[in-house]
Amino acid sequence: MKIKVGFGFDVHQIKEGHPFVIGGVQLEHHAGAFGHSDADVLVHAICDAILGAANLEDMGFHFPNTDPKWKGISSLVLLEECVKLLKEKGYTLGNIDGMLCLEAPKIKPYIPAMKENIAKAAGIDIDDISIKATTNETMGFIGRQEGVVAYAVCLIEKP
Repeated sequence: MKIKVGFGFDVHQIKEGHPFVIGGVQLEHHAGAFGHSDADVLVHAICDAILGAANLEDMGFHFPNTDPKWKGISSLVLLEECVKLLKEKGYTLGNIDGMLCLEAPKIKPYIPAMKENIAKAAGIDIDDISIKATTNETMGFIGRQEGVVAYAVCLIEKP
């Protein structure tokens, strides 16, 4: 059996009046992440972790922000596509561990729904997904609520 680990990172600007989608969940907040797709920073980090683990380039390679096909698309659809690419190489997804860094809003109430959405899109058990959140203690662009960051790792296996 071959076991590999992938790491993903993503960052998006936060802008007033934009929807704030994380883990496929619309957060209640006055501002949200700005991007070509739905700007779901957590799912983007997960996608890059999966793609990296399987040596399949990155999200920019598969879903370029210059392609109108991906404009406004749900990042959960992109995650489904990443899992398809993974399976085409003979791998299965073992688990996902995600970490968000933002000042507001508080993420804890949304985590169960995020895990459910990601589990469904990734085709894995909800118990194989961990999502955590922290602040940046009011420092830097995160502390000023100008941006949001996500990190993710995943384990993939090939028999």
